[in-house]
Amino acid sequence: MTVLTVIKREFLSYRTSLIFYVVAGAFLFLAAISFYADLTLSLTVKPIRPDAIPSFFALGMIFFAPVMTMRTLAEEKREGTMELLLTAPITDTALVLGKFMSIWLYFTALLFSTLTYQYILLGFGQTQDMGQAMTAYMGMWLYGGASLAVGMLYSATTENQIVAAFLCSTTLLFLYLGNLVGEVVPSLELALILNELSFQGHYANTFALGVVRLEDIVYFVGVIAIALFISIRLVQGQRVN
Repeated sequence: MTVLTVIKREFLSYRTSLIFYVVAGAFLFLAAISFYADLTLSLTVKPIRPDAIPSFFALGMIFFAPVMTMRTLAEEKREGTMELLLTAPITDTALVLGKFMSIWLYFTALLFSTLTYQYILLGFGQTQDMGQAMTAYMGMWLYGGASLAVGMLYSATTENQIVAAFLCSTTLLFLYLGNLVGEVVPSLELALILNELSFQGHYANTFALGVVRLEDIVYFVGVIAIALFISIRLVQGQRVN
């Protein structure tokens, strides 16, 4: 069994899972509200924000990522199917990567489906920086991948989906607020550390503004790699046990 086989298996399970339809509906509904609110304000108060929708989901991932990932590994353990997977001809790496890639592809489809709003704005004659918009989407794609990897890590630690979701949401909230806390702490060194550790510190000040920095890409890719590595090690530990 390969990574592609796991991805196919996971996508087939999404078709029969109500929670993924609910997530998709809520995701797109909130995106529509965000678009409408920003468009309304742009008519009288301020210019249109090219990064409005992807930046809105920087906050949204605190809630969406836990719901999307809490079942990936925790449910397998709770239902006893993890033992079957561990005895199947598949490596732990392929299992974890397949599950992660499937959920990231699902998120990618939802995120980039909102690109239609950018073209609607162009159709209405709204001037905006499409380069900034595309950069913001790219940053949110990486941001989302890192958030989902964190969720998978917690899903690998427990068979209780609610516990996994709570731990993931708490961690993502800290990573979201880290740079804001850094603005009020008296120590400059601590502020810089909090900013460098936070997701927003590597998105809001760069990608959202249309700036691409290698260090920000490395940061998000690094978070994904570390979280998946630990998840693989946890699964390997279950195989040994």
